[in-house]
Amino acid sequence: MNRKPLKGIHHVSAITGDAKRNYEFYTKILGMRLVKKTINQDDPSVYHLFYADERGNPGTDLTFFEIPMAGNTYPGTNSISTTSLRVPSDEALDFWQKRFDEFGIDHDEVSKEYGRATVAFQDFEGQRLLLVSDENNDGVAPGKPWDKSPVPIEYGIQGLGPIFLTVPKLELSETLLINVLGFSKKGTYASGNKNDVHVYETGEGGTGGEVHLVHRDDLQPERQGRGSVHHVAFRVENEEELKKWITYLKELRIPNSGFVERYYFKSLYFREPNGILFELATDGPGFEGDEDFDHLGENLALPPYFEQDRAEIEARLKPLETKH
Repeated sequence: MNRKPLKGIHHVSAITGDAKRNYEFYTKILGMRLVKKTINQDDPSVYHLFYADERGNPGTDLTFFEIPMAGNTYPGTNSISTTSLRVPSDEALDFWQKRFDEFGIDHDEVSKEYGRATVAFQDFEGQRLLLVSDENNDGVAPGKPWDKSPVPIEYGIQGLGPIFLTVPKLELSETLLINVLGFSKKGTYASGNKNDVHVYETGEGGTGGEVHLVHRDDLQPERQGRGSVHHVAFRVENEEELKKWITYLKELRIPNSGFVERYYFKSLYFREPNGILFELATDGPGFEGDEDFDHLGENLALPPYFEQDRAEIEARLKPLETKH
């Protein structure tokens, strides 16, 4: 049963303790569009917010579960340690540095990582983020920033870039990426902290199709909380392809969730050998099945199988105003 290669990064899901401040940071400062305000389908008492390009194209979604009681993150290994966001050019990074200074956002200076200009920064909860210039990218195509964003389109965030995993046992994660998921190894570079970073790519590669493994055996495992990443998802073309992956993982006896209906996409979850949660998610159907393009993210959207519980769900959620 031939499976097509994974097409790249699909989305990253992280944890916030404050949906309101999270919404303000990612839409008003970073200029991303809230394309869906919904619930965590595994815990309908909390919000799940999706920030993306203009319509939530696959590969552009940075999502957050609101867990108000979440403690602080204690960074370490066995973790998704940095999420990068693609911007169109090196020039855009100059714009972003000025913008971060204007809003009092903690950030580093421009540096080169793996031949690309980058700027590291953090949100109000210490979420570790990295702007990556797409100036020389010839891999996975970017998304399209929303034209009603407070950030000019020519500088806007156009999707997810390389995802950084910090692991104590490099060879285990590498074997899974290459031998199971079909990534190819592209190279190695030294990062600012002098640790080697190993680069793997899938699909058309480039900024939207890379995983960077940071090898650290001198740290404790990360303790997740507000400001940490819960999981990373990779793109599969459709439900038929996803079912091939489910069969394949079953043949390899890799424990997994089996098929999971998420309404906006279909999914499969499993943990790689260093304990990091991976998801495979279909490119469609997308976010316009229950809201039209002009009004994405304005109201609480519930998959049809939750609609009968809407009154109870809304009563438990703190109101969050997201109308444009």
